[in-house]
Amino acid sequence: MQKYIAYYRVSTKRQGASGLGIEAQRESVAVYLKSVNGKLCASFTEIESGKRADRPQLAAALAACRLHHAVLCVAKLDRLSRNLCFLTNLMESGCAFECCDNPTANKLTVHILASVAEAEREMISTRTIAALQAAKRKGVVLGGDHGITAAIARKGNRASAAVRSAAAAQRRNDLQPVIAELRDSGCQSLAQIAAGLNERQIPTARGGEWGPAQVMRVMA
Repeated sequence: MQKYIAYYRVSTKRQGASGLGIEAQRESVAVYLKSVNGKLCASFTEIESGKRADRPQLAAALAACRLHHAVLCVAKLDRLSRNLCFLTNLMESGCAFECCDNPTANKLTVHILASVAEAEREMISTRTIAALQAAKRKGVVLGGDHGITAAIARKGNRASAAVRSAAAAQRRNDLQPVIAELRDSGCQSLAQIAAGLNERQIPTARGGEWGPAQVMRVMA
């Protein structure tokens, strides 16, 4: 069963106080999750203009998505934003999202970005071929890696390690408020904290259950 984190947003305090906009969004999300047999893990509500990219509740919702390995769910696409800056931020967060009014919006976005990346790769390939042909005409001997292959491999390994390290650091940052809340509620031992994380259905980075050893590594 796919896990979901709901994000509701209204633009004005008047809309937030009335509850009308929020209630309509909640109903839409509930109907959608029932249709896809999804599980709602948590929900976050924001009273803020969609033009702003720095939204605290949205940041909390994205953190919850990372912790639960869940998908961000919104009632309508405009509850997120039409702003390119926001879209870029969302894509960089690594969290998938689905819109009840247009479930294919996420796939469409990915396809567009993939098309752009493919076009860039084709342009790079064309420029590379042209450069090699020019070098060949000048008498440059082509062929053999001349140590380039090993250098590229080392660079790729370093880049991959950096990505993994950044992801691990992000997950540790996301977990710190949850662990602090558990400790404030009386969970002091590693086993108690692990039990609290499991009770909240927050998986480990590999998708398993928490134990004292995993908690100790995160806290360290």
